[in-house]
Amino acid sequence: MDKVLKLGLPAGSLQEATAELFRKAGYKITFASRSYYPTVDDPEIHCTLIRAQEMARYVRDGSLDCGLTGHDWVVENGAVDAVTELAELIFSKVSRRPVRWVLAVPNDSPIREPKDLQGKRIATEVVNITRNWLASHGVTAQVEFSWGATEVKPPRLADAIVEVTETGSSLRANNLRILCDILTSTTRFIANPAAAADPWKREKMDDLILMLKGAMAAEGKVGLMMNVRKVDVDRVIGVLPALQKPTLSALSDPDWIDVMTIINEDTVRHIIPRLKAAGACGIVEFPLSKVID
Repeated sequence: MDKVLKLGLPAGSLQEATAELFRKAGYKITFASRSYYPTVDDPEIHCTLIRAQEMARYVRDGSLDCGLTGHDWVVENGAVDAVTELAELIFSKVSRRPVRWVLAVPNDSPIREPKDLQGKRIATEVVNITRNWLASHGVTAQVEFSWGATEVKPPRLADAIVEVTETGSSLRANNLRILCDILTSTTRFIANPAAAADPWKREKMDDLILMLKGAMAAEGKVGLMMNVRKVDVDRVIGVLPALQKPTLSALSDPDWIDVMTIINEDTVRHIIPRLKAAGACGIVEFPLSKVID
């Protein structure tokens, strides 16, 4: 039987962001209508679309060798010690910031601190995380699973909610204030322990992670290449806010060298005029698909 890596991809809100990240990493994923088995241009990878909330469960029991899901859902499923975390991949549907699970109450609620939740009703999608957090504060409350639209439930259907947010805008729009943070989460590449111990599968996963991280590292960065007279090199290098020291290469003319570096894309319009003034010429800006250390 041909060797195959069973990879779980998150369905739902992260699906498109995940597909775009894989595309930048060099993997073309194609989603067919009504199919939960997208194709990828690597015959050694078999993809399955699974909701992030369930990913850890299927990786834990070996139905999937590996998958991408949030740390929050690994915790919620009680799988922290049952799966092997191979990498943290900080991306989401809105930004590159971690997401936060927060406790929120109506703006006019008398609830000000955890002890005020005693005996109250809390709606959330992360029931286990919420119950464990309440227990750590010595609070007993009624925690109810919410199927969605959690922000609209207070004050009529719940006294408080535990909800995920990146910017807090949805909570503010529903007249809610954040009382405290409960958990911070980022996307993780997790693996079944047996799959992670298999040499072929582990190498396949490590290669995939390397390319994904390289694609993420290249986001918002560009390369710059230019010709510089040797007498002007120090001045030109002084202008460059490089990730590392720029690469210097000899040219056919012994009085000139080629300088190449990587910088943040949003600084290019400020840097190029200064490079020109410092003596650089033949300046070329080029896009980057991956940056791998």
